[in-house]
Amino acid sequence: MIRKIIHIDEEKCNGCGACAKACHEGAIGMVNGKAKLMRDDYCDGLGDCLPACPADAISFVEREAAAYDEAAVQKSKQAKMNQQGETLPCGCPGTQSKSIAHQDCDCGGHEAHGEMPSRLSQWPVQIKLVPVNAPYFNGAKLLIAADCTAYAYAAFHERFIKGHITLVGCPKLDGVDYAEKLTAIIKGNDIKSVTVVRMEVPCCGGLENAAKTALQSSGKFIPWQVVTISTDGNILD
Repeated sequence: MIRKIIHIDEEKCNGCGACAKACHEGAIGMVNGKAKLMRDDYCDGLGDCLPACPADAISFVEREAAAYDEAAVQKSKQAKMNQQGETLPCGCPGTQSKSIAHQDCDCGGHEAHGEMPSRLSQWPVQIKLVPVNAPYFNGAKLLIAADCTAYAYAAFHERFIKGHITLVGCPKLDGVDYAEKLTAIIKGNDIKSVTVVRMEVPCCGGLENAAKTALQSSGKFIPWQVVTISTDGNILD
């Protein structure tokens, strides 16, 4: 498949190893004093290594490359930790599922400090990271939102996240079709409703289409709606 992946210029590389330390996936190794992309399927294409490189030796390219394999990455991480006598039973800490209960402080809560409280009720929120069978899905009102919507619409927590289980993603940046995972979530859990919040830009159509496909593939009749946010922060429909 053609996808975005890092490229390391060995002429510029000074062998400091900063990129290898910054790569959370273990895709970069040091070979003969130079950084090297060891496996294409370990590179998620997010580029955490780019800002770590002091020699500007790393860039993005689009080329034929194996798809990012999250399962293989986690297996490799676990194997390395086992060799060091460490364990990480749940894989990456960012994927550990939990519900969140917000409590106001004794001094009157967030509002007393001029702050709005968070309405997020679970973790993780990224579609790629969320466990399909997380207990918080049962009886949930599901919110499927494009990453940018929470930045564009000021009252996003109160208007959309409150009372919902939130999933976010960007089909353009992630380069994946979310339909299969969303289908598994909707089909395998007691989902009460689905709200899709997208931006007006065309690339957000991928998120809306994935949600529609998932609803159809699940075989369930669930109330659903699509809300579109303009780039200047208004609700269009």
